[in-house]
Amino acid sequence: MGIQTVEAEFDGIKISIETGRFAKQASGSVVIRIGDTMILTTACSGSPREGIDFFPLTIEFIAKTYAAGKIPGGFFKREGRPSESEVLSARVVDRPIRPLFPEGYNNEVQIINTVISADEKFSADIMAINSASCALGLSDIPFLELIAGVRIGMVDEKLKVFPTIEETGSGGFDLVVAGTEQSIMMVEGGANEIAEEKVIEAILFAHEHIKKLIALQKELIDKAGIQKKPFEPPEQEDPEIALAVKELIKDRIHDISFAGDKKERYKGLDELLTEVKEQLAERFEEKEAEIKKAFHEIESGDMRSAILETGIRIGGRDCDTVRDITCDMDILPRAHGSALFTRGETQALGVTTLGTKLDEQRIDGIQAEYKKSYMLHYNFPPFSVGEARRLGAVSRREMGHGHLAERSLAPILPNDKSFPYTIRLVSEILESNGSSSMASICGGSLALMAAGVPIKAHVAGVAMGLIKEDDKVVILTDILGTEDHMGDMDLKVAGTRDGITAIQMDIKIHGITPEIMKDALAKAHTARCKIIDVMEKTIAKPRPDLSPYAPRITSITIDKEKIGDIIGPGGKIIREIQEETGTKINIEDDGTVQIFATDKNEAEAALERIKAIVAEPEMGAVYEAKIKNIVEFGAFAEYMPGKEGLIHISELDTKRVAKVEDVVKLGDVVKVKLIGFDRGKVRLSMKALIGDKR
Repeated sequence: MGIQTVEAEFDGIKISIETGRFAKQASGSVVIRIGDTMILTTACSGSPREGIDFFPLTIEFIAKTYAAGKIPGGFFKREGRPSESEVLSARVVDRPIRPLFPEGYNNEVQIINTVISADEKFSADIMAINSASCALGLSDIPFLELIAGVRIGMVDEKLKVFPTIEETGSGGFDLVVAGTEQSIMMVEGGANEIAEEKVIEAILFAHEHIKKLIALQKELIDKAGIQKKPFEPPEQEDPEIALAVKELIKDRIHDISFAGDKKERYKGLDELLTEVKEQLAERFEEKEAEIKKAFHEIESGDMRSAILETGIRIGGRDCDTVRDITCDMDILPRAHGSALFTRGETQALGVTTLGTKLDEQRIDGIQAEYKKSYMLHYNFPPFSVGEARRLGAVSRREMGHGHLAERSLAPILPNDKSFPYTIRLVSEILESNGSSSMASICGGSLALMAAGVPIKAHVAGVAMGLIKEDDKVVILTDILGTEDHMGDMDLKVAGTRDGITAIQMDIKIHGITPEIMKDALAKAHTARCKIIDVMEKTIAKPRPDLSPYAPRITSITIDKEKIGDIIGPGGKIIREIQEETGTKINIEDDGTVQIFATDKNEAEAALERIKAIVAEPEMGAVYEAKIKNIVEFGAFAEYMPGKEGLIHISELDTKRVAKVEDVVKLGDVVKVKLIGFDRGKVRLSMKALIGDKR
């Protein structure tokens, strides 16, 4: 085949895709490049695992530091487990690709995206969607349609494709869109309260560039001369099984699957399925998997047709109703802020902890090193869905949900100057039946206000669903887990009353039109405003005071030249101040000094010490000075922390002094007046104060 390369320009930015040079033993292999950022993507497949009834797809994203000319920090100079950024990037590639494999294909597939070069301008995550699609297109792995992904930003109030990392960070809008030539498959992004209409405009703008990228992939596949073998799906299940299952459950499935209580519904369905298996076991020997599949297909079909025909959903709700909401504040007495948000059978405990600059998270990425002063951690324990399973490391799903909730709340937080705290939010999911990530946003917003964090407004989130059969379309507000699983779309929208702060959309079918998206976003806006109504009745604005258990921050700005005076040799002075006052002190390069303490008196004591160190000596000022050294011609006294001056023997008393020790001894504390400067040295006098009432 040889080396084949294609390239195209997008708003002046060149993107190239190459195959035939790297990793030639993989089923499909490409290198995609934007700027000096390059990703090697490989696609390989194996045999089906015995006994599985699902598609085992694994997508990895690896960003090693050599790509940016760095050596890993820390003791071990080898990369460890994937970072959160790598996990999130892998999820972005996984979500639009997974639905595009043919039904019945259960061979193991692994796609590995390796960042082999990274510049400071372009991020690699979105380009991996394109390289993964192209690698699959070049392989013998069956893949229904090529896809592409683009990032859309805002520069000078105009939409821009493939913005730089700097433009993305400063533009207040970051949207990732992936799709086929005909349809949008995935949307994910964050914004500073952007209007729904602008999101639709950005998605349509992105789709035009998606088509161009797919054309580029097709050009490379044609150059490579790849001819895929048609996929032969496994034999269809015996139609008699589906008929037999339907005959047994047709009069019972609807009432059970539409019951309002999740536990009751799941228990009823499990019992009915067990009964069906037992009754058909002899007739259809060793066909238990097919019986189970037929059962769930009938359940799904009944739910979908009932919603399309009647507009009534599980539990008796109509399509636009949000489940009942309760908000309970100050659940945890020692937390800095806490709230329990319950929506139907989904419950999130939001907890705010305030820390100092010393608690910031240091991120050492391949393209940037920075500190995070705000983070949200999402936890999904097995008991939240009534299960018992081993607790392990944080899952990819938990990282993804936490990231979505984190970016949803970021736009309403105060800046570091007005509120110089490190903020950690934790969302503990205690119950789950539909969109626990959106509940985390609501619980987090309540917990921030409970902690006294001066956020600008409440943020709420809601998950929207879709049922579409031919021309019949129904949009569902506040979907349940079952509606998410059996529906055609999962659209999560978070924001304030004024606009969207985060969006995430995954679509399982073709034919999602701009009109459907516009209608879904409008309904999501109405729903989140209703949720905010309930939240505002509970707490309308942030509390005026912080928790008594939260650290107090006192700030002072000093001359940058004085930073070394506060730190002292080897950090001696700053350590002494912290130990003696019980505080923590952080000094920024711009001269900002932050004192952290839970006790007001401790903070004031540290502040006075710092003020004394940085204060400039004033002519005529009176000081209490400590005698530090005695010499024949006078005594040296520390009149300010770290600053000494000379009391000449002639300035000790109004009378003649024969010997310095006749007036002062080492360690004495005396009052002195600053009477002059002599070639940078300070002259002090005790004589000048004799008779002075000061």
